Amino acid sequence: MRHWVQTMALLAVGTPAMAQQLPLVPMPASVTPGTGMLTIGAGAGIVADARDKGAATAARLLAERVKVDRGLTLTTAATGPIRLNRDKSIKGDEAYRLVVTGEGATITASGDRGLIWGAMTLAQLLSPDAAFGRPVTLAAVTIDDAPRFRWRGLMMDVARHFQPIETLYPIVDTMAAQKLNTLHLHLTDDQGWRVEIKRYPDLTRIGGFRTPPSAGGAPGAKSGGFYTQDQLKALVAYAAARGIVVVPEIDLPGHAQAAVAAYPGEVGVLGDRPEVGHDWGIMPWLFSPAPRSMIFIKNVLDELVDIFPSEFIHVGGDEAVKDQWQRSPAVQAQMKALGLKTENQMQGWMIAELGKHLASKGRRLIGWDEILEGDVPTSASVMSWRGEKGAVEAANKGHDVVLSPAPNLYFDNLQSDRGDEPPGRIGVQTLEAVYNYDPQPAGIDPARLGHVLGAQANAWSEYLATARQKEHAIFPRLSALAEVTWSPKAARDWRGFVARLDPQMLRYRREGIAAADSAFAVNFRPQGTRGQALKAGRAVLAMDTQAATGTIRYTLDGKAPTAASRAYAAPLAVRVGQVVTAAAFTADGRTLAAPRRYDATRAAWLSAGASDFAACPKGALGLRVPLNEGQAEDAPAYNVNIFDTCTQWVAAPLGEAKAVAIEVVRLPRNYGLAHEESALRAHYAVTEHGELVVKAGGCDGRVVGTFPLPDPATAPNRFRVEAPVKGESGDADLCFQFTSPLADPFYAVGSATLEDRR
Repeated sequence: MRHWVQTMALLAVGTPAMAQQLPLVPMPASVTPGTGMLTIGAGAGIVADARDKGAATAARLLAERVKVDRGLTLTTAATGPIRLNRDKSIKGDEAYRLVVTGEGATITASGDRGLIWGAMTLAQLLSPDAAFGRPVTLAAVTIDDAPRFRWRGLMMDVARHFQPIETLYPIVDTMAAQKLNTLHLHLTDDQGWRVEIKRYPDLTRIGGFRTPPSAGGAPGAKSGGFYTQDQLKALVAYAAARGIVVVPEIDLPGHAQAAVAAYPGEVGVLGDRPEVGHDWGIMPWLFSPAPRSMIFIKNVLDELVDIFPSEFIHVGGDEAVKDQWQRSPAVQAQMKALGLKTENQMQGWMIAELGKHLASKGRRLIGWDEILEGDVPTSASVMSWRGEKGAVEAANKGHDVVLSPAPNLYFDNLQSDRGDEPPGRIGVQTLEAVYNYDPQPAGIDPARLGHVLGAQANAWSEYLATARQKEHAIFPRLSALAEVTWSPKAARDWRGFVARLDPQMLRYRREGIAAADSAFAVNFRPQGTRGQALKAGRAVLAMDTQAATGTIRYTLDGKAPTAASRAYAAPLAVRVGQVVTAAAFTADGRTLAAPRRYDATRAAWLSAGASDFAACPKGALGLRVPLNEGQAEDAPAYNVNIFDTCTQWVAAPLGEAKAVAIEVVRLPRNYGLAHEESALRAHYAVTEHGELVVKAGGCDGRVVGTFPLPDPATAPNRFRVEAPVKGESGDADLCFQFTSPLADPFYAVGSATLEDRR
């Protein structure tokens, strides 16, 4: 019995409207509606020439994706409604044409990647909604498609927190499904060396494992890991079959502490042997530019070339403070012999030499934008991360460039200011902000725009310890980048993207991807201060979502809302004691995100958590950090200013309180600040380990409590103190200032609870 059928009907819809309706991310370059309808059900056949390996692979990937995303089993057969064909007239390896008629769906392309991307587009058309397992009826359409940029990438930082190889495979699958084609693996850094180099086994035996930082007391057991060459070759082959190239990165000359820990005599500058690093930031250890070190690095690159067939090999080049080179007579003598006047020129020489070596292997060197400071030849490609200035400069000089700027495409930035976000950088980059980014910055000579290869998101992992946390950070923002780098700029439409992202979020769930719902979660915006709410016995509460889609529905009794719950239309008065629970709903009654709660009880208004606090004057809360390095759970996490251990509860309702209980947390001070150490603010301590000084009325206000801090070596890293609050008649800032020595661990306030005066 045939499980697929064709029916004919008239499609009376214009191209723009149809494009809005298609459940596709990224949006194709050209969509032309046709006449007719095609229904695909379980058992539908995919016809591909078995002698054509690329077509057979695309057919298999199509069947796999539809099975996961829709629950339909498609089969390779001699006949059927789906066909994959070669067509040399379609120009470009990644271009394809998809034609859906009442008779069937045909994918044609000249290149293997084109066939894969066409198959992924059809897979998305076949998973348009929540009706898992049911046949799908497609409207007739012709899609002619090709990418805007050739580099559409994601960088996974597996050096800071090692990620098991099996957790990278779902990332590859999900990238391929949205036509992203470059996976950049950041394989080495101060905190770990993650790739097996057979000639130098200590790179992984020693450099692959580190002792975690301590917040006081004995350090924990070593952690880490590495990938064997066979594991990486298998991943490379898996990715290549899905149209994705894997670009490896060996970071040099800086971020070298793990390598120097393993082979100080071969690659170190001054002969010392540090431990593998556990601090985040910039460390002093560099690779030496001496012949012994250059031979070592070239040998490493040779093994890397054997593992990764990618056109580009990334050599880092970022954040290499040159103090070790400046203090080394041998390096200074080498610079003089080479006729170089600055250490940046020394780095440029080093990068150029490695570029020549890679060119001799048929490969191209790419590095972070600092390599421009060393006057490297235009054969070196540049990945611009310090904003867009490096990309503009590099392209105008004739370098190929990839846009990867911070903060725009740094996916370790939080996605919202909500207190339930996992750890990361606090410079919020919303889904919409990523979607609105364009990787062709102003300032590039129009004649040089061809040097812009594309764009890449970076998932740095200092604070992303688990695969789930990384997935939360990456998805669905990577869907936005997929559209930015594939679709024509003129076709970009935020509202249309949000509508098309709904079925993509369903696909993420079916694929087991822990995509963030931050853009769709309800945000609560209380009007006025907590003190005003406590006096009035009620608060005025506004609600919204970042994506501004769906209908917000809510309850006032703490129960989860349903599709029949009250719809939010305007700010509402919430009485003291009520608990608002809200979620945004689709037209068919599904929630777009997990329900969120706003607690309007007196106890809640008298309490504040870490995400409720602000920086002290002249400071900034830049990081949301976990209690322990490598922590698997999202909470507890604390918003901190690593340069100043001081925070405030702004407009705390002190007039309603008689005392304040403070949860104090002690965190590792594991930050490599290099030349920024001078920005650290020390507060004068009057006891051995410093104090917590609590002030009412701001950081220049009156002292309401001083608490000597315990010995970090013996005390727990969470404890509570309590201070009376007297003489305040209304709202006032409550300042928490720690005076612990800068050599001690870092302190923060986890929460503050006012004791009700009633």
